[in-house]
Amino acid sequence: MKRIILWILGAGTPAALFAAWWIASAGSTDTFFPPLADILDRFRALWLFDHFGSDVLVSLRNLAVGYILAGVAAVLVGFVTALASPIRWAIDPVIHFLRGIPPVALVPIFISLMGFGPEMRITSIALAAFFPTFIATVDGLRAVDRGLIDVTRVYRLRPGERVFSVLLPAAGPQIFSGLQVSLQTAFVVMIASEMLGPSQGIGAMTLLAQQSFMIPDMWSGILLLGVIGFAANLIFDLVRRKVLAWYIGSRRLARTS
Repeated sequence: MKRIILWILGAGTPAALFAAWWIASAGSTDTFFPPLADILDRFRALWLFDHFGSDVLVSLRNLAVGYILAGVAAVLVGFVTALASPIRWAIDPVIHFLRGIPPVALVPIFISLMGFGPEMRITSIALAAFFPTFIATVDGLRAVDRGLIDVTRVYRLRPGERVFSVLLPAAGPQIFSGLQVSLQTAFVVMIASEMLGPSQGIGAMTLLAQQSFMIPDMWSGILLLGVIGFAANLIFDLVRRKVLAWYIGSRRLARTS
């Protein structure tokens, strides 16, 4: 019963806010606060038809490729760094220096080096999304119980078995926390990279609409970005629950016991 109530609250709150927006904007003559009905008309015309292939898919491709590259590289480098102390001591200062730079500030550097093509956007997204997952991977592996590692040595597990059967599952919850932060960072940098220079993508089209005073188009772009962000987080949460089912189940059991 409690779960049903929580589900109703989770679905009802956005619906109530959407209804309030519809009512408050109905009949509006304010240029910068158009009726929601007009925004939805432009949403359907722009993002479901006219610019779906040329802009929406381009943004999603850049986001997916950059995020996946960042995740794979961060976990691999994080494993090497956490398990090899000399490497960790050597690169720690560089990592902490680079992660202190706001991700959006790196975009102009990549524009200077690569121009305005998709390679620049994917590289910007990948580098910005790398650090949260990398740091979470290192911290997760360093927090693994030393007794657990000793057990793998006693049973003489091969390196591959040790990594995939023990270390990776033990650090999995923290790695997924880093991946979630990386997803948000990648999304922000995707939008920022599209707003600089002549380019394709949802961010570029939304900025162009604002500069051209096509306000319903601008609002529809913002609405689309919210929908994509919500869907990306929903998909990520489903994957996390599937992969970490054992961990979530153990936490739930510990709370009820």
